[in-house]
Amino acid sequence: MFGLTGFGSALITIPLATHFVPLQFALALFALADLSGALRVGFEKPKNAVKAEWTRLVPMILVGTALGVTLLVNMPRAAGMFALGAFVFGHALYSLFRHESGRMIAAGWAWVAGLAGGITSTVFGAGGPPYAIYLSQRGLTKEQFRATMGFATLTSISLRVTAFLLTGLLLDLKVWLLAIGVVPAAQLGIYLAQRMFLKIPREQLLRAVAVVLLATGGSLVVRSLG
Repeated sequence: MFGLTGFGSALITIPLATHFVPLQFALALFALADLSGALRVGFEKPKNAVKAEWTRLVPMILVGTALGVTLLVNMPRAAGMFALGAFVFGHALYSLFRHESGRMIAAGWAWVAGLAGGITSTVFGAGGPPYAIYLSQRGLTKEQFRATMGFATLTSISLRVTAFLLTGLLLDLKVWLLAIGVVPAAQLGIYLAQRMFLKIPREQLLRAVAVVLLATGGSLVVRSLG
């Protein structure tokens, strides 16, 4: 997913991992994997990134991250699982039924996207969707969109990792031991996406991913209520 779009891996990894480990542990572990992926994708073709769009997002990403880490450390497990499931389920519905309007939205919406992405990045490990929704309506080319998304995601994930270090979530030795296996696996996934998955029609693949997200998000909602 990350290799194709520059974001979205956490929408798959975090819901699945939360079935087996606590949300906070999963977020800390996959923050390291996401950081390695963001570094690879973000600096792949940096000249294509639209600097003005990225700099508009950054200030509110900072604010959103601070708010998100406060929510995360105080959120009960069941409530966190329900919120994550609802967020993933809602994003999957948006992905399945969205249509291109061709209308360009105002640059001021970057503040809303940055704030929302900073919060969801920290609480759910998935800051990409708000950035993608905003940038997809700014008239960027395919190359500009992917490169700018890469920088926005890299900023968001870097702040998330810093916040997790400050709050102690990344001070667990088990997280780093598991990262020895998780990070190379994430890099392999990006390599396969770049070499093989790009041969598959992008829209067809993303619709299939959206169906998977409906199932995983819905399962988390049901499990939290049970």
